[in-house]
Amino acid sequence: MTKILAALAAVLLAGAAAAQYPNKPIRLIVPFPPGGAAELGARIYAQPLGLALGQPVVIETKPGADGAIAAEAAMKAAPDGYTLFYATNTAFSWLPAVRKNPPYDPLTDFTPVSLVGEFGFFIFSHPSVPANNIAELLAYIRANPGKLNYGSGNSTSIVATAQLAQQEKLDVVHIPYKGDGPLSVDLLGGRVQFAIATPGTAAPQVKEGKLKVLATLLPSRSPLLPEAPTFAESGLRPLSITPWGAVYGPAHMPKEIVSRVGHELGVVLKRPDVREAFQKLAFEPRGSTPEELAAFVKQQGEVWRRVVNEVGIKPE
Repeated sequence: MTKILAALAAVLLAGAAAAQYPNKPIRLIVPFPPGGAAELGARIYAQPLGLALGQPVVIETKPGADGAIAAEAAMKAAPDGYTLFYATNTAFSWLPAVRKNPPYDPLTDFTPVSLVGEFGFFIFSHPSVPANNIAELLAYIRANPGKLNYGSGNSTSIVATAQLAQQEKLDVVHIPYKGDGPLSVDLLGGRVQFAIATPGTAAPQVKEGKLKVLATLLPSRSPLLPEAPTFAESGLRPLSITPWGAVYGPAHMPKEIVSRVGHELGVVLKRPDVREAFQKLAFEPRGSTPEELAAFVKQQGEVWRRVVNEVGIKPE
């Protein structure tokens, strides 16, 4: 009887808290440093989401360890809706695929709220490479086996380029970087000849003629770099991994709070000004229900594990 009363009291307290939610600022943990695609995107939706909820949504960056530092901080927070996590494929798809003992389970240690959308990635090349489209790049690589370097600045570029190299039977040299910023420096300098990367620092260089953009991984052309065709338009099989971002909370967040945040975020993501701001990052906003997000992340986890295994990346 005592346990039943305690459980009933907990339910009533949770219901009362949800009814008053929110009555103080909300923390949004972002697993990447300021200035990157994730943090810039979080800025776009955090402010209007805070206005819709009636309390500010304050961004807190916790970079490092492939998103694990930020994810663990969110996982250990109270499930009261005042700590949210901007999860991406790095923390929830890549890390579980490359760690023998991941520090968390994305499917059970967090509460799905809503998908935010898909990050735009492009294939960029240095002007010294005699290729004006991806078919010409692939032909040039095959004519020069083992002579071209490619850079990677994040988990998506690592796995996407490895999958492309495997699908197209390419012999290329991998040069890893700690982000797209330092990668872009060496791409501009010609120390790496091509890269699959976000457009943040590279897009302006394309417009100045200092880099070429040959294709996009997005399912449709981006208004930011409309000259970049999709893989399908280029006659190539699209890659199976998706670079995504979504809002999560700690496990056992009250459904009423999940519903409130998810609904308001969905409205925000449909606003023309928000969509226009995301277009400047080549990010495709797309909301979801919690159930749709859970199914999507489960599916992507399986895809990333399969691709990591297929391209020969060994879990550590």
